[in-house]
Amino acid sequence: MSEAARTQPSNWNVPNVLTTLRIVLVPFFAWALLVDDGESITWRCVAFAIFVVAMITDKIDGDLARKHNLITNFGKIADPIADKAITGMAFIGLSVVGDVWWWVTIVVLVREWSVTLLRLSILKRIVIAAADLGKLKTTFQAVALATLCLPLRDPDLASWMEVPGEVFFYLAQACLAIAVALTLWSGWEFYRDVWKQRSTLRS
Repeated sequence: MSEAARTQPSNWNVPNVLTTLRIVLVPFFAWALLVDDGESITWRCVAFAIFVVAMITDKIDGDLARKHNLITNFGKIADPIADKAITGMAFIGLSVVGDVWWWVTIVVLVREWSVTLLRLSILKRIVIAAADLGKLKTTFQAVALATLCLPLRDPDLASWMEVPGEVFFYLAQACLAIAVALTLWSGWEFYRDVWKQRSTLRS
């Protein structure tokens, strides 16, 4: 057995378990968000809680994997899939209930999945580190989607919640607009860096 094989961490570790948990949560999140066509206050709050848990575990599993050298081939593949699955479902679900425009969802999902698939396809030959711009995009996107999961403009909310609900709704839309702009810009930077590295390898 080679030295690399002996030092390769097992796939059975906490970061991978948390990644798998995020994937498992996706259908439950979708169901909670779309109960009664998204008009259930209780289930929208449940969807919000599930999404927040998913985002927290995303942060924790990445930190643990790097800190304890638990980066595995499974994690490299499953982690971005888990991230895109939960955020993709949030975009689709929120478009279904009318809180996010469909064109925004389509643009973001095309960018996210094309980058993810390209990153996975070149994983062994080219390494593109996560850029600060991408991390900032992820933060704005997570805040926007989590907030929009809440029933901020539900007519059954208490009257005193109407104004705060509207304020938070439009603040979330502003965060989403920033996230979309950063999504397109960071996507362009990713493709640019891939092209540069491929050109370097060929030369």
